[in-house]
Amino acid sequence: MIEMQDVYKKYPNGITAANGLNIHIKQGEFIYVVGPSGAGKSTFIKMMYREEKASSGTVLVNGVNLSKLKNREVPFFRRNIGVVFQDFKLLPTLTVFENVAFALEVIEQRPKDIKRRVMDVLALVGLKHKVRMLPSELSGGEQQRVSIARSIVNKPKLIIADEPTGNLDPDTSWEIMHLLEEINLKGTTIVMATHNKEIVNTIKHRVVAIESGRIVRDEQRGDYGYEG
Repeated sequence: MIEMQDVYKKYPNGITAANGLNIHIKQGEFIYVVGPSGAGKSTFIKMMYREEKASSGTVLVNGVNLSKLKNREVPFFRRNIGVVFQDFKLLPTLTVFENVAFALEVIEQRPKDIKRRVMDVLALVGLKHKVRMLPSELSGGEQQRVSIARSIVNKPKLIIADEPTGNLDPDTSWEIMHLLEEINLKGTTIVMATHNKEIVNTIKHRVVAIESGRIVRDEQRGDYGYEG
């Protein structure tokens, strides 16, 4: 599913954000990515959907070698990946329905198929009754649910979540986690960067800790391992 072999990422300012990464993630796993701020977590997950390109080494996702992927091929590669952001990244002038449908319109799905699929995923995330609302009319938790609906509408094999509960209150954070758990149980691989100690220590999954661009810990059913 995902494999990194001796991966380095050095930015033009001289910062090395990935320093010899090696990891294998199997289809259907749920991975927490933890570590101090500035440790390289975001670079680690961004390389998985080619938002960042490794300086050297091999990054394989769904059998695709991202080091050899041409820029024009990246949008096609991303069709099998859903990304959930901390700040939602919804289109403010589009309704809930339109935000989710947009992900299918860009790959030219038939309107009838789009409507059926969008309503299915909005039912899954509990927002079928808010299809005509704009993002500004929703709570933070509801906006994150729309973001998750958009990320799964293409039935991706992989969801990458970058601090998906970072801007949410504790109760809403647990709701979002239970939703991600449900999606994972259907076979979707989830890689989630997080600073939420309570979630990591309560809902047990594989924990990958990154410090100074290196993987310093990789444990099945691990703990968060940091203060805070």
